[in-house]
Amino acid sequence: MASENGDKVVWFLAGAAIGAAIALLYAPASGEETRAKLLEKANEGRDVLGDRGKDLMERGRELYNKGKSMADEAADMFERGRKLVEG
Repeated sequence: MASENGDKVVWFLAGAAIGAAIALLYAPASGEETRAKLLEKANEGRDVLGDRGKDLMERGRELYNKGKSMADEAADMFERGRKLVEG
């Protein structure tokens, strides 16, 4: 579910960046101004995607650690149950 939402955000941001680039190309500005705006928007998009990527990596790390902890607890419970059955 979190991955689905993350994918949607990334695609939304990519679409917004492409739309902004097209709008700037058709805006009545000089070539130099347009290039400067495109560079600025590209840098902003890169920063947003980089931050989002870091957030997703951290969330993935948290989920991995939680899953590992649960697996360790299950293994401990299994071992205690086996010892009880064996006597």
